Amino acid sequence: MWPLGTDIEGGKKDGGGDIFVGGAVPFGVVKMGIDTYEENITFATLNGGWTPKGLVTGISMMHEHGTGGGPKYGLVAQMPLTTVEYPVNVLDNTTYWQRRVGDDVASVGYYRTRFENGVTVELAGARHAGIARYSFPRREEKRHVLVDVSHYIPSLGDGASGQQFLGGEIRVDGKQYTGYTTTRGGFGLGAPFTVYFCGEFETAPDEARTFRGRNTDPNPGYRSFSGEEIGLPTFGSYGEMGEGKTEKSGPLNDRIGAVFTWDSTNTNSTEIKSRIGISMISADKACRFKTSEIPSWDLNKTVSAAVREWNRDVFSRIRVPVTGNRTNLALLYSSLYMMHLMPSDRTGENPLWESDEPSWDDFYAIWDTFRCTVSLLHLIQPDAYEGQIRSLIDIWRHDGYLPDARSGNSNGITQGGSDADNVLADAYVKGLRGGINWTAGYQAMVKDAEVTPPNTFALNDLKASVKEGRGALDDWKNLGYVSTDNTRCVSRTVEYSLNDYALSVVAAGESPNDVEKYRNRSAGWQRIWNPEIESVGFRGFLTPRNADGTWDDAENYNPATCDVCSWGSITYEGTPWEYSFSVPHDMKTVIELMGGPEEFEKRLDYMFLPNTSQANLGANGAGITSIMNIGNEPDFATPYHYNYLNKQHKSVNQSRSLANLYFSDTMRGVPGNSDAGAMNSWLIWQMLGLYPVVTQPVYLLESPWFDDINITLGRNATLRIITSDGKKKKNNRDSASLGHSGFYVQSVKINGEDWDRNWFEHEDVMVHGGTIEFSVGDEPVVWETGHVPPSPGHVEIKGR
Repeated sequence: MWPLGTDIEGGKKDGGGDIFVGGAVPFGVVKMGIDTYEENITFATLNGGWTPKGLVTGISMMHEHGTGGGPKYGLVAQMPLTTVEYPVNVLDNTTYWQRRVGDDVASVGYYRTRFENGVTVELAGARHAGIARYSFPRREEKRHVLVDVSHYIPSLGDGASGQQFLGGEIRVDGKQYTGYTTTRGGFGLGAPFTVYFCGEFETAPDEARTFRGRNTDPNPGYRSFSGEEIGLPTFGSYGEMGEGKTEKSGPLNDRIGAVFTWDSTNTNSTEIKSRIGISMISADKACRFKTSEIPSWDLNKTVSAAVREWNRDVFSRIRVPVTGNRTNLALLYSSLYMMHLMPSDRTGENPLWESDEPSWDDFYAIWDTFRCTVSLLHLIQPDAYEGQIRSLIDIWRHDGYLPDARSGNSNGITQGGSDADNVLADAYVKGLRGGINWTAGYQAMVKDAEVTPPNTFALNDLKASVKEGRGALDDWKNLGYVSTDNTRCVSRTVEYSLNDYALSVVAAGESPNDVEKYRNRSAGWQRIWNPEIESVGFRGFLTPRNADGTWDDAENYNPATCDVCSWGSITYEGTPWEYSFSVPHDMKTVIELMGGPEEFEKRLDYMFLPNTSQANLGANGAGITSIMNIGNEPDFATPYHYNYLNKQHKSVNQSRSLANLYFSDTMRGVPGNSDAGAMNSWLIWQMLGLYPVVTQPVYLLESPWFDDINITLGRNATLRIITSDGKKKKNNRDSASLGHSGFYVQSVKINGEDWDRNWFEHEDVMVHGGTIEFSVGDEPVVWETGHVPPSPGHVEIKGR
């Protein structure tokens, strides 16, 4: 089967999810899969390793999932080969890369493909270890497995965020090899980090040779033979298999590795099996992981163990009838799978400092996940989620700042605000305490709000830090907004506003004297609202503002465009048109500034019309032609804003339309990158008929896709969501059609009580469990008569 959100059409990956495909367990460190190179590099997005038609360059242990930007990982690799003779050069993967024939096969915990040279590859993963089974053609006299210590996923077209190999070591002892690889760079522009490995073959090879060769990859700041042609390797002697043979990169950062060879005349088997463990601490620990997590050479047992873990810890948390629409089932459980691949639980594997706190990595990126992913983890993964919060605080404690993104044990990069503040506030306001030191948590948030990080002088933003914190904080504190002296001035003003509202939420319990200060600062977005700017008949938009208070070229300003909406633009992954709706803590003021409820509704309606977009977002556009772009996270909440007008039926209609139009159980099943599961978690909330308002204990009521949903909350509570036909007044709504028809809410009951609001609070059903009963029908109605959802950050800035 093909995984949801991949794309095989033309080898393209744009708009296809860029997901990881391979063997993995929930939040595992190991994500074992192939690494590929797309011949048409304009369509290449290699971050997850797997691409639909890419040439296979290796099989590695570590991958990110669903991310854009520069690739990260592709480390600790093997490659099965039928020959290592000329023209094969083990230092040049273009001489041995392999096309795949037939269809790849992927299922939970398992991956299989077949190479053009006849080798079939099967992979399975555990938490810190993986197992491979290579089935060679019987005709081959010799079978080889290449271990390239210097292997990583390269960056195509973005050298600024490429990875570099800094050195390593490999030691061969019989059928086992150990060592380490050190790399740096990638999306986060990260510091050097080391991964130790321990590999073992089921049967001892007949030959094993180490090799070395000059490192010709560009490597600023480190020694390499940059710009030279890739040379030929120097091989070590064959030696006795019982003798240890070691190859080190040395001071010139040479590339190193080993080739293991089996002679078919010495065995009747065509299979070669290998188990590999990895660790951030030592090769000895990697060996222990290999043996403890994969005790058997039976690959199917590792697959079965992974399936059991996914069923127990993930899929069983949300249960729906299996007799309904099969596509909806696939969408729900594939999405649950994809939002549990990252971040990585590296508790006990922190090489940087000793701590009793949990250790998590691969927050890539919180900018994507803070909007609705973390709210779902809070409910269905209480232990993992608490561990992530504690780890974020511990990162501040030892590294200086909370990360907005982090991978390879290094913070970076920050796309907008200090969005870990939003994550902490969302947990705090919903009552999560456990083992979290909230005094320290609040101190970490205050650091973000008050201390400007040093400039990183990164090529994507030479003006401020992109590593951590708020790079434009000086503007924010002195002006109350981010001026045009800084990049992404409009989107960062919006994000810093929410960040400071997040501080006010936690301050309410930890430092009450700070509440007013940060709540007032959270209104800073109003200072860049220009009531005179007009676009397609609507007046009043967020507008770039200079440091002297003047508007920047207001006569020629078009809020429906943003150049490419990237690092050097006024907004990031969205236009000012879109960001003008992105103030969840004060929708009341947004509605007022847009001209009141009627004008707000008209403007919201216009966003969803096809062919209204005036922006060119490239791959981030995902082929969407409306201003509303569900392929980018800033618009996640926008379809639900009709709830703030007590017209919930329009929220249901617009969000349901987006889900049906842009999500599918097909090759192009996700509109844009999965973004560490952010896109998938949006769809899960949509299918549950709910949507969380970040940093608030508030959920908006929408319309479920299944007639009976049971969610395990926390450790032992249950939320049951029941959907019934509004006319027949009983639970007989056809679950197969709920996603597409008869989904308009007629009335709601919560815990048996008639509900007149289109929202509820966390305490109502999310702590001790309860029931939500939806009565639905074919016709849209205004069923809600109570107050609209709150705007707890409502502050009016006089004069602005």
